[in-house]
Amino acid sequence: MRTITLINGDGIGPEISESTLEIIEASGLKINWDIQTAGQKVAEEEGTPLPKRVIDSIKKNKVALKAPVTTPIGKGFRSVNVQLRKELDLYANIRPCKNIKGIETRFNDVDLIVVRENTEDLYAGIERKVDENTAESIKIITRGASERIVDYAFNLAVKQNRKTVWCVTKANICKLSDGLFLESARKIAQNYPDIEFKEILVDNLCMQLVQNPSKFDVLVLPNLYGDIVSDLTAGLIGGLGVAQGANIGKECAVFEPVHGSAPDIAGKGLANPAALIFSAVEMLKYIGETGYADKIDRAIRETIENKDSLTKDLGGTSTTREFTDAIIKRLR
Repeated sequence: MRTITLINGDGIGPEISESTLEIIEASGLKINWDIQTAGQKVAEEEGTPLPKRVIDSIKKNKVALKAPVTTPIGKGFRSVNVQLRKELDLYANIRPCKNIKGIETRFNDVDLIVVRENTEDLYAGIERKVDENTAESIKIITRGASERIVDYAFNLAVKQNRKTVWCVTKANICKLSDGLFLESARKIAQNYPDIEFKEILVDNLCMQLVQNPSKFDVLVLPNLYGDIVSDLTAGLIGGLGVAQGANIGKECAVFEPVHGSAPDIAGKGLANPAALIFSAVEMLKYIGETGYADKIDRAIRETIENKDSLTKDLGGTSTTREFTDAIIKRLR
């Protein structure tokens, strides 16, 4: 039986974790869950929101499913997510973005993947106070990290029979940093002659995404642009409540929804577990359990399309429990 780390998070995290684990169990797949706590409450008890035991668990098990945790804004611990990526060298953040039947959106033909470099750029956290009125952040772009993420994007395109990889930068302004990322992308693209390579500036990309998203296929971006654009693309398919994410490294992988911990609705039975369930589907594919992954994916998509048991954020009136039960019913 496979052992997988579960970080059940803050706020609604424990609720949507319970829902997701019930659905996986109902599919017939047996997993031994190594449950680890992290986040704000843990910080109050243990002095850090990300204890070493969590990192050790993921290093041992190689794969983790993570619910959202609370990140303080403007002060304190920088981010559990950022620290996980740094400690485990989870260099590739993957955000699939595809329409879901039953969720009405402005576009019905969205099917793209955001591949975000996950370890450097402004997220390296190199900041300083110059004086009382000035602060600065240093943007780090390296050739090694750039080539690695672009190669991942092209490999993903090949595996999924995608036709085009778009390199997204602001190289017209950030000529050295983004220029290096673009230069690295041009080099790696030469190794994949069957995949079309295109270049686009991030501001132009954002405009075109809200006009004609169907023209895009695989997007590869530095960390900051990837963070922003991946939320934009989530909005194209219904919002963060249905957006899954994966953080992939050479040795380990962490799968997570990209929404927050929503402490305002925690414990009220209103939370939507869809994004964590979709993330679990990606995790099951990653570990080779494609049959169970497809089974769960089909059940949740049928539940959403049927619209009889949706949570409030998806336009329904059902509780977390009712939504979960509807998915489990369709697994049988």
